[in-house]
Amino acid sequence: MSKTHIHRVLVHWGDCDPAGIVFFPNFNRWMDESSLAFFAACGLPPWRELERTRGIVGTPLLEIHTRFMRPATYGDTIEVHTTIEEWSAKTFRHRHIIRRGDTVLNEGTEVRAFVVRDPADPTRIKAIPVPEDIKALCN
Repeated sequence: MSKTHIHRVLVHWGDCDPAGIVFFPNFNRWMDESSLAFFAACGLPPWRELERTRGIVGTPLLEIHTRFMRPATYGDTIEVHTTIEEWSAKTFRHRHIIRRGDTVLNEGTEVRAFVVRDPADPTRIKAIPVPEDIKALCN
């Protein structure tokens, strides 16, 4: 299991539907934010710097699963607890558990890949093996 990063979010009125309940895509947005924050907390530089120095463009999303258990509303402070659940040759699975205090509101996983620009066609990207030094920083 990898390190755990906690990304805190203050829920705003604009995050909610007319009933005052967080509009469901916002949970996925916060998971995406937490994914980037996880790597920063592990010591990785911003993607633009990694692209300049190593050609790594980022970690685009390949697959997502989300399970909703409890609602949240504006004024709530929630925490996205993010870890890397599994490493594969070219992908990894982020696990996100979203809590309000001790209450689990949402759980999700994202499968992502480290990518570079395709040398044959720079308008495309291609997955590369997970860099061992990055993996070491995250464990």
